[in-house]
Amino acid sequence: MGMSSHMDGPADGTNLSGVGEIRLIPDLSTKRIIPWAKEQEMVLADMHLTPGIPWEYCPREALRRVSKVLKDEFNLVMNAGFEIEFYLLRSVLVDGREKWVPIDATPYCSTSAFDAAFPVLKEVVASLHSLNIVVEQLHTEAGHGQFEVVLGYTTCENAADNLVFTREVIRAVARKHGLLATFVPKYALDDIGSGSHVHISLSENGENIFMGRRGASRHGISKIGEEFMAGVLNHLPSILAFTAPVPNSYDRIQPNTWSGAYLCWGMENREAPLRAACPPGTPNGSVSNFEIKVFDGCANPYLGLASIMAAGIDGLRKHSILPEPIDDNPDNVKDKVQRLPQSLSESVEALENNSLLRDLLGEKLLVAVKGVRKAEVKYYSENKDAWKNLIFRY
Repeated sequence: MGMSSHMDGPADGTNLSGVGEIRLIPDLSTKRIIPWAKEQEMVLADMHLTPGIPWEYCPREALRRVSKVLKDEFNLVMNAGFEIEFYLLRSVLVDGREKWVPIDATPYCSTSAFDAAFPVLKEVVASLHSLNIVVEQLHTEAGHGQFEVVLGYTTCENAADNLVFTREVIRAVARKHGLLATFVPKYALDDIGSGSHVHISLSENGENIFMGRRGASRHGISKIGEEFMAGVLNHLPSILAFTAPVPNSYDRIQPNTWSGAYLCWGMENREAPLRAACPPGTPNGSVSNFEIKVFDGCANPYLGLASIMAAGIDGLRKHSILPEPIDDNPDNVKDKVQRLPQSLSESVEALENNSLLRDLLGEKLLVAVKGVRKAEVKYYSENKDAWKNLIFRY
């Protein structure tokens, strides 16, 4: 915590420094044999002040804290499933300098692109299966050299863990094959961006209660589901400070790119940042979950999901109601909807005015997050081409 994407040290304004000691306590329930290096193991860890005393800045602990509020107040569990987009790049020499370029230039769902990357993709899937991570889909995406892997939904804590492991797997397997995998939101400004879209649902005693009963609910969503989703919509500008955490994130969130640039929701509307989803198997007229498109590969999944859940809790407490859905491209009805923050500075400004997220996530944690985001804004505004180095970190 406290580190920006460009510096391995606490950012100014985070109230964090090199003074003091934080201990990493392995969560042995997450210990796994590394598929590509079977003589090694990897494990996720929690941040503690001393063993048994969690550090209030720990992202995993923040998600647990908010999950406990949802459970204690409403007897609900938030489930999540990620769609992870990434580019596969190869190294070439241009005028004697190394440059990373896409492995192909084929269109969406190209079989030739899949065939060319099959040795990598096959090993990625096998590695994820060995880690007990469910892979529901894998296909080529619209960008040159871009692919998407869709993970099975599970409790939000497990979903965040699975996302961390999946990023590690994809990067490591690509490296093994002499390639570079990147999740950067806008790897190339003239090509399609990459997101980590997340699908959200609610369960009570193991049953999905997001779906409404036919003829007895608005939009096919249960009353609880609508209140939760309305809370997320209301706080979405602030949530972006967690789910779109670098200036490059906002190069991706643009109109007419299926990335969700306007503050609205829609029924199966892929231009809306919140999309009510009716996947195969869902009863006719019902909605099983909603997708959040403004979540990218630079985001900390624990903090991103914690902010989403906190907003949903606010919707439940206030019995919030969704506005009417937008059933057109929002860019065609600009007079009816407002733009989401168009820069990281704007999302940080929204977060600074958000007392709900401060109360549920913790004031000290939010001070650190805002300090890091402001450091990102300053650095990338002063170093115009520095975003190109993000491919080596994300």
